[in-house]
Amino acid sequence: MVSQRVNPPMASPDPNVGRVLDSRYELIELVGKGAMGRVYLAKHVLLGGAVAVKFLSQTLLSEKMRDRFFSEARTCAQLGQKSIHIVRVSDFGVDENDIPFYVMEYLQGENLSTLIQKQPLALPRFLGIMRQTCMGLKAAHEGISVDGKMCPIIHRDIKPSNILVTPDETMGELSKVLDFGIAKLLQEDASQTQGFMGTLAYSSPEQMEGKELDQRSDIYSLGILMYQSLTGKLPVYTENHTFGGWYKAHHFQEPRKLEEVIPDLKVPGSLSNLIYACLAKKVEDRPQKIEEIIQNLNPLDQRFDVGRQIGHRIQSTLARLPVLKDDRKGADAPPTAEEICYLQAWPKNKPIKRIVFPRKIKTSTDPLLTLWVMLPKEEIEQLKMSRLYTQIYRNFLCTMSPHPMVMWLTALHNRFYHDSEEARWLTCYLDLKSAQGQEYLSILSEQGNYRILFFALEEPQRCSHLLTTKINPAQCGLMKQWIINARTWQGAEQPTISKEMLRHELDHIKPKVQENLDSLEKVGGTRIPGLEA
Repeated sequence: MVSQRVNPPMASPDPNVGRVLDSRYELIELVGKGAMGRVYLAKHVLLGGAVAVKFLSQTLLSEKMRDRFFSEARTCAQLGQKSIHIVRVSDFGVDENDIPFYVMEYLQGENLSTLIQKQPLALPRFLGIMRQTCMGLKAAHEGISVDGKMCPIIHRDIKPSNILVTPDETMGELSKVLDFGIAKLLQEDASQTQGFMGTLAYSSPEQMEGKELDQRSDIYSLGILMYQSLTGKLPVYTENHTFGGWYKAHHFQEPRKLEEVIPDLKVPGSLSNLIYACLAKKVEDRPQKIEEIIQNLNPLDQRFDVGRQIGHRIQSTLARLPVLKDDRKGADAPPTAEEICYLQAWPKNKPIKRIVFPRKIKTSTDPLLTLWVMLPKEEIEQLKMSRLYTQIYRNFLCTMSPHPMVMWLTALHNRFYHDSEEARWLTCYLDLKSAQGQEYLSILSEQGNYRILFFALEEPQRCSHLLTTKINPAQCGLMKQWIINARTWQGAEQPTISKEMLRHELDHIKPKVQENLDSLEKVGGTRIPGLEA
């Protein structure tokens, strides 16, 4: 079941349309239906905004199915907090007709099945979608808390229609795993559901036997998903779509080679070997954890990442531009700020080591004030691949005595890379008695943002990653006042002492900033000005 618009409006009136559920959710339109129930687009009447409401089918109103339905809601609620690659659930209950429902984010996009039916995925897009799908499965396999214990979850029904791809301004496309309706908690003291549950064409051999399942069953289904995404075809097939036919196919039929299905398909050998390994009949012959698949996809995804980002930026830019007639023959549009940043090379007069410094970049319009940072390639790649998991703290600390000086402070915390250590602190200074320091602070206060350019220690030739962060308007006002005060300041030239005072102030606020970076996702946590996700 997916929470995106999949059907045109129904010809006959739907009796549920217009209902206000639980005095909060006004049902607008039926947007999806499946074996477990129906999904409606709804509006929160108090807060506004669109949500999706899923009802359990009236034909399934047994106590066992109610429990399974609410189990799905609780599972998705916890998993949605762990990963952006799993649909988020925010509420559940029972309506006036005693029919269970739960409320989830409304996602406007296309499921992977629809995309594949149009045409198989190009390799760069395939890598981005599959890697994100694996991140969602990794969160599920790591488990949720049940009675104080972490219990792993297997999905049991990984297939294209349960992967939703939505547009995303940051990543270009965001992939989410849907429908944990037949997911099962793996508890040591709980027996697995006996018998078959799942979709025949995507089920593992052991799933069709009704055996106890672990994450390696999901990995087999993922192998079919990857194969089909690249070719548009299933790796094994049967003429009669019966349980017996698929049982034989999954147990005894070897998957067709990718190049046999599409002769012109160019797939790196490491990727095809990974897909075949996922499709192994024996569980011990497959990758044992989803993390192994992510590690294999990462270098391939990184190879195509720059081109994919440029493509997304071009597509986004074109979508925003009006269609205008231009009579200038051969006129070229000026490069964007992002394109200019990505063309920057590490200065020859700067050492190749972990340093931070400000730099003004000229453009055809306004100058860009940027922060240049050199870090290990591994850390930059993690920031790129998991940028939605990166929190940013930015602030400007100023002292006028004994010397007008500003500390330009940025801290980055990525839950995957910096989880067991403190944030990456990036600091530099602007001397407000110098013309350059005043100019830089003036640009920052006027533009209200700055860009962070990342350069890898191992490959400093070009900017490899770019982040843009906004400055609080109140902070911009303070910065303008600092400039005025600095111009009239009559004091001793003691910049070193002022820098030491600012470093001492940073040491004072660091613990509280670090605490907030660590607990940004916790509801009700104290928030510090300057902290953003």
